[in-house]
Amino acid sequence: MKIVTSLSFQGQCREAFEFYAKVLGGRITAAFPYADAPPGMPIADEKYKTWLMHCWLEVGDQALMGADMDVAWAPNIDKPKNGFDVALHTSDKAEAKRWFDALSEGGRAVMPFGETFWSPAFGALVDKFGVPWMINTIPSGDWKPTQA
Repeated sequence: MKIVTSLSFQGQCREAFEFYAKVLGGRITAAFPYADAPPGMPIADEKYKTWLMHCWLEVGDQALMGADMDVAWAPNIDKPKNGFDVALHTSDKAEAKRWFDALSEGGRAVMPFGETFWSPAFGALVDKFGVPWMINTIPSGDWKPTQA
């Protein structure tokens, strides 16, 4: 089994996934615009032709899926994303910091990147596309927080 997070956008899916591929070192393996939809799909408005109806980003053995949606098809798509985070975990603190800094660019930090009682380095942010992320460094077996 594989659980994959699917992210929805309003015309920024391609830009977001190209950004995520660059930051995470992944590869987009599928990006189908609505213009390539089979005949008979009810999406005919010109403004949606370049929007993506399906996008797939592979990062190692993990993946993110995405699509562009309009409020008529996905109520609340125009509201801030709430109730989930895309969580990235690594044992490499420098890699975690690089992810945090890159994903924060143009967005905003929710919890600054730093040590917590459970991790040598953790941070939370909302990226420039409105997607919430948590970046977590997995502690080694002998790690202890500096502040008890």
